[in-house]
Amino acid sequence: MTMIDSAVHVALLLAMPPLLLGIINRTKAFFAGRSGPPLLQPYRDLARLMKKGMVISSTTTWIFQAAPIVALVTALLAGLIVPLGAYDSPISFAGDAILFAYLFALGRFFTTAAALDTGSSFEGMGAAREASFACLSEPALFFALLVLAKLSGSLALSEMLHGPLQVQWELAAAPLLLAAVGLFVILLAENCRIPVDDPNTHLELTMIHEVMVLDHSGPLFGAILYGAAVKLFVLGAVVLHVLVPWHPANPAVAWVLFAAEMVGLSVAVGTVESVMARLQMRHVPTLLIGAVLFCGFSFFLMAR
Repeated sequence: MTMIDSAVHVALLLAMPPLLLGIINRTKAFFAGRSGPPLLQPYRDLARLMKKGMVISSTTTWIFQAAPIVALVTALLAGLIVPLGAYDSPISFAGDAILFAYLFALGRFFTTAAALDTGSSFEGMGAAREASFACLSEPALFFALLVLAKLSGSLALSEMLHGPLQVQWELAAAPLLLAAVGLFVILLAENCRIPVDDPNTHLELTMIHEVMVLDHSGPLFGAILYGAAVKLFVLGAVVLHVLVPWHPANPAVAWVLFAAEMVGLSVAVGTVESVMARLQMRHVPTLLIGAVLFCGFSFFLMAR
């Protein structure tokens, strides 16, 4: 990977995530027959939050202030491990796939700990839901990573995600399709999108992620929103490697194509949120178990 490719990787990782949220919102507005917010509205929201002051309860500890920063930093580090498009990631080593999974787990731990730190019963309820659903989404992610490891013969994430390019598609098409479906469900669940959660609701009894950050404000809340957008971008890149593993040889075309694929994935997420209703809370585990079964059966097909 050249210095230019590394610079483009970092630039996309830092600049593009809020755009995905804008595309999702415009897609949902299109289905609702509205003009919707401006495409760059998430950038304006982040800039406005960074200029505001913070209100911090005297009952909280350092965990409350550290959690948004930890969640953002772990998402950015995961983005440096995941390859974008046709190129390897800036950070790559054997076993980095395990680090990738547990970087998100570390961010989740601090977010739930900060919710409990407030002493709010509502935020504690959201933290309990987040931890419970993570117990189902993480096995699905590991099964999908095992499928990619089996295909590539490597535990380095860059080689794993480029592994589908080197296989015989008549043998690996079905396992990869099953893994892609499971990963897409994980994408929706980990980013608290419909049908798992509605990021636009303000009813505490139905929220998961949003209820955990009710007490954050100003730059801390901006870091939470930006970190969530980066997480969507990173997991979206993983899904694209399984769904669309082919890349052009020309570097400029490859980067433009990757950006276009991310835009298409955002439209797909917005479409899902527009045509589906939010699941009842008791049905969310069923959806996540389905993702585990998809990825697990995919690994079974690869291991047979």
